[in-house]
Amino acid sequence: MVDRRTVLRALVSGAAALGVLGAPGCSTRFAGVRLAIATGGTQGVYYNLGNALADVWQERLGLDARPAVLSTAGSVDNLGRLAERSADVAFSQVDTAADQLEHIPDGDPRSPRALTRIYDDVVHVVVPASSTVQTLGDLRGARVSVGAPDSGVLVIAERLLEVAGLSPDTDFETVQLGINESVEAMSGGEIDAFFWVGGLPTQGVTALSQRMAIRLLNLEDLVTPVRTAYPVYAVGTVPARSYGIPEPITTLLVRNFLVVRAEMPDDVANALVEGLFAAQEHLAAVSPAALTIDLRAAIGTQPVPLHPGAERFFRAEKDP
Repeated sequence: MVDRRTVLRALVSGAAALGVLGAPGCSTRFAGVRLAIATGGTQGVYYNLGNALADVWQERLGLDARPAVLSTAGSVDNLGRLAERSADVAFSQVDTAADQLEHIPDGDPRSPRALTRIYDDVVHVVVPASSTVQTLGDLRGARVSVGAPDSGVLVIAERLLEVAGLSPDTDFETVQLGINESVEAMSGGEIDAFFWVGGLPTQGVTALSQRMAIRLLNLEDLVTPVRTAYPVYAVGTVPARSYGIPEPITTLLVRNFLVVRAEMPDDVANALVEGLFAAQEHLAAVSPAALTIDLRAAIGTQPVPLHPGAERFFRAEKDP
């Protein structure tokens, strides 16, 4: 199973911040704010949207410096960085954020709080189009990437494999690669399949599909048992023609949040959420996944509480 020690070490760490929020400057009340955004691999949606948000927030908040955009292993890594104060805003899947909440004492200022629900991640199990693999069970004996260490991908891959009755230690040759490395390894014939959990479409998977014909495994047979064991996941569909696949496939969805620490000042959190929704058209131009960011669904961050500054924004939108 995923080693949670990275997150747990972060929760007890008193390390100095790389992105500590500074005092307000002269030109605007947010001028002196310093932010670092923990995203994911450079070919994933987290990274692309993180860069777009950095531009938006610098302009709309009048920041002196563009927020730093950190390429990371993904959700588990991001939450660890958030807790140790080396990041101020983190992209995270709901399952890993919920796991972290279980390990944080009540009242800890580093406790995660959601700014907003954004888009839903899609579970991808990618194989070459010529592969004989049709289900997870067919992966026995294959070379499979199950996601990078400290990634949300690894958390979900392990859960799906457990429900399917497969062991990464004994049933196939396991490697732990991020999206960038998985794409290169499959392109080079070094792996037979890889797990990825990201927005649709994911740049790296799209790039791979332009180099070689690929398929996504249909997870229809696992949807009910996985959701029984882990109700946090939802059923979803990848449409035909996505990545060149000929037919739609059934898969699982996981909610994505932007997460900050409870100690973030309310006015900063409020301004970040306001800036995001004001610039949604720009974000969608960067990644189509942003088209699904919905103001009405944005408060659906349970079990992660909304930050009070975010709550203020959504109340104002509901009752102008």
